[in-house]
Amino acid sequence: MPAKKTSAKKVARKRSAKKTSHTAKKAATKKTATKRAAKKAVAKKVARKQAVKKTARKAATKKVARKRTAKKATRKAIKKTATRRSTRPSVAVVGVGRMGANMARRLKDCGYEITAVYDKYRPGAKALAKELGCQAETKLTAVTAAADIIVTVVTNDAAMKKIFSAKKDNLLQKAEGKIFINCATVAPGVHRDIEKLARKAGAKTLEGCMASSIPQARSGTLYLMVGGDEAVFSQVKPLLSDLSKDLTYVGQAGKAAEVKALVNMVMNSNTAALAEGLGLGKALGLDLKMLCQVFSQTGANSRVLETDAEDMIQRDHDCFFSAAHAAKDSGIALDMAKKKKLKLPVAKATRDQYAKLVQHGLGELDKSGVAELTFPGRSPKK
Repeated sequence: MPAKKTSAKKVARKRSAKKTSHTAKKAATKKTATKRAAKKAVAKKVARKQAVKKTARKAATKKVARKRTAKKATRKAIKKTATRRSTRPSVAVVGVGRMGANMARRLKDCGYEITAVYDKYRPGAKALAKELGCQAETKLTAVTAAADIIVTVVTNDAAMKKIFSAKKDNLLQKAEGKIFINCATVAPGVHRDIEKLARKAGAKTLEGCMASSIPQARSGTLYLMVGGDEAVFSQVKPLLSDLSKDLTYVGQAGKAAEVKALVNMVMNSNTAALAEGLGLGKALGLDLKMLCQVFSQTGANSRVLETDAEDMIQRDHDCFFSAAHAAKDSGIALDMAKKKKLKLPVAKATRDQYAKLVQHGLGELDKSGVAELTFPGRSPKK
């Protein structure tokens, strides 16, 4: 074989060997890089797991801290509520009809301890007592003994005088230190007389006259006019605030009753006037829905247009404020006017309309029932 050819083959083999060696080195480098990448990936995976564990531990720590904070807050709230309840006066309610019963429920909801209820209608008193977890007392003296504050919601002057001055059993027997909040609409003079009697017995009284109805009594959104000693008002203001959305201190004993009588006198007159307007509109063949809309945009607008117009049209007289009470309250205002030598012909005509409903045995209809006297084709039926 020629020397040149042999030399060329030798050079080719060397080159091939170098190339193979270079490829091997390159493959080794890639393998090393792959190993490093794998190790790096494993390290990252481990780091992620550790981070997850660390986050979980941190979250668990926070959760435990939140639970501890929540428990602490709960214990604090319970302690605060217990303290608040322990410092709140106990309450009894005399007269648990539509208004009195719902006021008692409201006070119970607000955390007051209702210790006793009383009403001449025993089944109603027993049912409410069972609901509130208190006693349905049969003696007024027991009611006074059972509570720090006694709320009274009775029907009229006679009932009010009886619960405070009946010889055998009344609220002022052993009443020293007690506070009476009287919410019924009665003559101003009755409130003043009862305040004097209470003072002799070592007790205090306050008028809490209401200008709202049953739903407001239940929800604690009554409007209250308060009369009596201002210091007593300040003492029981937290309780009155729990019963009302707004309250106004009017003045000394009897003054709140005067204001309330005027409120109801005007309201009753507005109601009777609305009944006449709608009754005449019906007789004229007018669309009463349209008529109410026009009333609402003119000087004929009033609060009773909102509350009573639809009931008058639909003859829906479920009672919120009775015709009998309307007659009574307009009568109180007329008595006040007589003492001041004033004539109030509109108020008198209104009182007479409601008195007519009472005479027909319809005194327990809502005041919207006055429309039964004015709409064509209607007539009072017992």
